Parts: sequence; structure tokens; C-alpha cells
Amino acid sequence: MEEFQKNDKKLIRSWAMFDWANSAYNLVITSTIFPIYYITITSSSDGGSDYVNFFGFEVINTVLSNYALAFAYLVMVLALPFLSSYADANGRKLQVMKLFTYIGSIACMGLFFFKLDTLELGIICFTLAAMGYIGGVAVNNSYLPIIATPDKQDAVSAKGFAYGYVGCVTIQVICFVFVLKPEWFGITDASFPARLSFLLVGLWWLGFSMIPFRALPNNSTSMAAKGVTLFQRVNAEFRSVLQQVRANQGIKRFLPAYFFNSVGVQTIMVVATMFGQKELDLEQQSLIITIILIQLVAIIGAFIMSRLAKYWGNIVVLLLVTLLWASICVSAYYLSSATQFYGLAVMVGLLMGGIQSLSRSTYSKMLPENLEDTTAFFSFYDITEKLGIVVGLVCFGLIEQLTHNIRYSALSLSIFFILGFLLLLRVLKFNSTLKTSVNA
Repeated sequence: MEEFQKNDKKLIRSWAMFDWANSAYNLVITSTIFPIYYITITSSSDGGSDYVNFFGFEVINTVLSNYALAFAYLVMVLALPFLSSYADANGRKLQVMKLFTYIGSIACMGLFFFKLDTLELGIICFTLAAMGYIGGVAVNNSYLPIIATPDKQDAVSAKGFAYGYVGCVTIQVICFVFVLKPEWFGITDASFPARLSFLLVGLWWLGFSMIPFRALPNNSTSMAAKGVTLFQRVNAEFRSVLQQVRANQGIKRFLPAYFFNSVGVQTIMVVATMFGQKELDLEQQSLIITIILIQLVAIIGAFIMSRLAKYWGNIVVLLLVTLLWASICVSAYYLSSATQFYGLAVMVGLLMGGIQSLSRSTYSKMLPENLEDTTAFFSFYDITEKLGIVVGLVCFGLIEQLTHNIRYSALSLSIFFILGFLLLLRVLKFNSTLKTSVNA
């Protein structure tokens, strides 16, 4: 490991810039312009069922996009343990982070060529972009316990998410101008502004990632390479970390709760725009402004939850937030007006920033102190989240496919939050050592 000082403000800012860079994908592609563009070009004009043909299969448009995203997350769930073990065992943390960034950003640029007659190409690029985002975030998360001491990790984690929210809103506003005012630029092709936005997001993601790539330290090779094959090193690293995870009672109790919360939170973030467009027939401009509002409010939420954790403890705050998320799912079932949707969006923003930031720092505090090989440890955290997204998207899509009512899908997510709440109670009741380290 390269020599550096923990809690170094310049290094932390550089690390946070990765959130600034890749959050552009998460907002524009996952939450706003892409889903709106996708629904627009794949919806039937006669008000019938919105089926599309994907490699010969007839499927509802929203179900297809949800399943494609679920497939991306499932592949990464299977690959991350081995990729992270490879990064730790061979001192390749930064290189793996770069690889995923290149894949994701280039695939994002490829969406520039996405039209209805190139549906298959668009879905493939959409899937690859998601994989790149997932892999990059997994490695970036693993730097948190390396660059910050436990007493600073809540604040540093919140700072990273804050940078991400500001960055994604900035690029969103730039794209917003092209989408809403194409005549300012002499654009006559109705599909061009959205496709240009995908290209700009890919360039933004790739360009700003160069800042953390230049500043972040690489990890050292964890095992002697002499006489040991690459497979043996990766296998030994994976088994070692898996054994430590199983022996850590705090992590064993926290990850199941985090899984069920991730099912709900991540699915809501992905489907919120499609829900508003399909159920309330909200205009494109209103939806984009709403999602931008969510990101801005999330900045406040991240810092509020970080501050509350100092007084109440991480787990207590997470318990409260989880209950509020469950109430959001129930409320979504009864939504009947745009005003109600916007009010719920503000609440989603506050809770989204809080639960993401606090969950990351809570897990970080549970890791062994002075740990260098953090990539493999954080792969289990990211696998838990991504597996939750897979389950959430599949359940959400399946319920809509069977009932033809997306409201039932939204309501079903409350069940996962209730299970997450009950499992967090187990963490809260755990021994005094965990309560001191996490809830201090």
C-alpha cells in the first residue's frame, strides 16, 4: 500500500469525486432521461398494452428494462467476490476500478445510438453500463476504511454521497437544457436530445473519474506471488475473507437487514420515474424536476442522518428510517395526484441520502481495524445490495406482469422494509462491543 495519511482532506475530496463522476449514470440513466425516453419510444400510441419485441420475445416494456437491470446486477453478484479477491491478492484495486469505469462509461456513450429499431443494442448497452457502475462503486466503497478513521467515516461517507448528488444534478441540468429547449441548438430530431444526454453522461463519468484515479493509492499484493498461481492466490484470498466475515457477528447480523432494505430502496430509486409516468401521466419536465429535487434533498438527508447517528447511534437511526421507507411504499399505492407524488418525492430524497450513507459507514465500522485488503470485504456488502436489487426488480416486474398494476408492485416493497426492520433489531440487541463501535 502506498504511503498516505488517513483523514487527509485532499485525498478525501479526490475520493468523493468518484461519486461526483459516476452518479451521473445513476441519475440520468437509471432515474430520469433514459427511463422517460425508453417509455416514450416503446409505448403504444393507441393506449394498448406496452409490449416490445426483444430477440423474438414479447414482453411489457417496463418489465424488460427491469429484468435487464436485474440481469446486470445478478452477473455482478456472481463476479464481485472473485474480482475483489483478485484485486486484493494481486494489488490491483485501482486497475479493477478503472476497468469497470471504462466499461460503464463507454457503454453509456453507446446509448447515443439507441432507437426503437435498435432496441436490442440499447438494452445491451444499458446492461453493460449498469455492470460498470456496480463494479466501480464496489471498489470505491472499499476505500472508505482506508482513507478515514472510524470516528470520521460517517461524515466522510456522507461527503461522498453529497458530492455525488451535486455532481449528478449538475450534469442533469445541462442535459435538461437540451431536452427541454432543443430549438436553442437547432435540433429537429426529437430523439437527439435524450441520446445526446447519454453521450454527455458517459463523457462526464469518464472524465471526472480521472481525479480519483490520480490520487487514490493502490493496494499492496496481499500474498507472495512466488510459487503460487493466480487462481490459488485469488482462491486463498476469497476463502480468508469469507472466513472472517462468518466469524464477525456484527457483519453476520447487519448484512441480512441491509439486504432487505436494499430490495426496497434500490428498487424504488429505479422505478420511481416509470411509476409517475405510467400511473399519474406526469409530464417529462415535471418528472425530471422531481428527480433533481430528490437528489438535492438527499444531500440534506445524508448529513442529517450522520448528525443524528452521533446522538442516537447508527442502528437506531437506521431503524427509524426503515419504518419511514415502509410507509412510503404504502402511500405510493394510494397516490392519486401530482402534488402527492411530489410530496412523497421529498420524503424519498431525505431518506435515500440517509440510509445509503449511514449503511456504508456502519458496515465500515464493523470491519477489523487497520485492514488493508478491504475490497474483498466490501464486495460482500455490495453483493448484498446488488442481490437485493435483483430480487426487488424481479418481484416488482413479476407482480406487474401478472396483475398489470404497478401499484401492487410498489405496495409489495413494504414487506421487505418490515423484514429489514426486524433484522436490524437483532443488530441493536447484539453485545456491547458492537453497540460501542457502531453507535458511538
